[in-house]
Amino acid sequence: MNAALLRLILAQVCIHGSMTGMRMATPLLALKEGYSAAAAGMLLALFALTQVFLSLPAGRYADRHGLKRPLIISVVAACSGAGLSAIFPIYPVMCLSALLTGGAAGTALIALQRHVGRMAHNKDDLRKVFSWLAIGPAFSNFLGPFAAGLLIDYAGGEAASETGFRAAFLLLALMPLAAWFWGRTVPELPSKDVARSDKKATAWDLVQNRGFRRLLLLNWALSSCWDVHTFVVPILGHERGLPASVIGTILGAFAIAAAVIRMLMPIITRHLAEWQVVLGAMVAACSLFILYPFMPGAWSMGACSVVLGIVLGSVQPMVMSMIHQITPAERHGEALGLRMMAINGSSVLMPVLFGSLGAVVGVSALFWAVGVLVGVATRLPWLIGREDMPKGEWEQH
Repeated sequence: MNAALLRLILAQVCIHGSMTGMRMATPLLALKEGYSAAAAGMLLALFALTQVFLSLPAGRYADRHGLKRPLIISVVAACSGAGLSAIFPIYPVMCLSALLTGGAAGTALIALQRHVGRMAHNKDDLRKVFSWLAIGPAFSNFLGPFAAGLLIDYAGGEAASETGFRAAFLLLALMPLAAWFWGRTVPELPSKDVARSDKKATAWDLVQNRGFRRLLLLNWALSSCWDVHTFVVPILGHERGLPASVIGTILGAFAIAAAVIRMLMPIITRHLAEWQVVLGAMVAACSLFILYPFMPGAWSMGACSVVLGIVLGSVQPMVMSMIHQITPAERHGEALGLRMMAINGSSVLMPVLFGSLGAVVGVSALFWAVGVLVGVATRLPWLIGREDMPKGEWEQH
């Protein structure tokens, strides 16, 4: 890992950690002030909703302007969003903060992913840089909520006081400044002449790219696995009488396993193509989702979650690498924006769909349905590897 990549990972951790901390703290404050669970759920949805609408414009902006302009805009938006809640910790302002910090994290992530992909010169480089970059969200998902939780409990003299929440929001408003500190010295890379070649291009042109369309479909199927696991495991654990701490440990084991496998991906993929890794992950995920409802207790569910975390955690770096090989170099940002828009749209809609279906067909049937969905989609990576991936050594420049 070189110094520039390390700085970009740290920048990602800081700005994404601000968002994850806000995503934990704002619903807690809303519930403390007497708002309903539905209102807290709406607040959570706003963090993803912004990214649904901003991801594609953010990708195009990154294609035109590179890394630093999107990053500084994201830093300003994230600082403003968290800072407003520190000054005015009321529900309408927290909704605005959710929109600002969610959009900022998505915009920054697209710019960082695009830049990291352009730093690579061959397929091995792509796999390595995206494996390292994918570790960032694992740390930020821990850092932001943990730091905010400590301040909420201890900064105000008593747990969950308004002073504690204000202190947490203030810290989360300062974290994006660290992202700019780390990212500002990373040199820009030469951009393609988008103005001449892509002036009339639309997102539909990218979707008409057969390989990219297949990538979006398999990415959606796999992101559904993340969503259903996060949403349904607490319900399944509750049905079986598991305490909240055990359910949290099961979900935590999943997240840790996903982070660990990403650290090992550069070694694992030395002799495997991206589509082979994704194909194996999809077959394994299909089997695990079919078996999961039969797990009788906490230990077996935990073991299943660890294996599932390993399987699903291996996918993102491979998908990112394939996107950079299949799509035109001058439109990588737009392609990444389309991918993020699809993922966040799924994250907004799927919990509602899962909740409705779960009430009708039961929790076990949800696992089986997603397992069948992934099983049907296992043909996609094989087709991508056979028909859509560039032959020979891929070169960025």
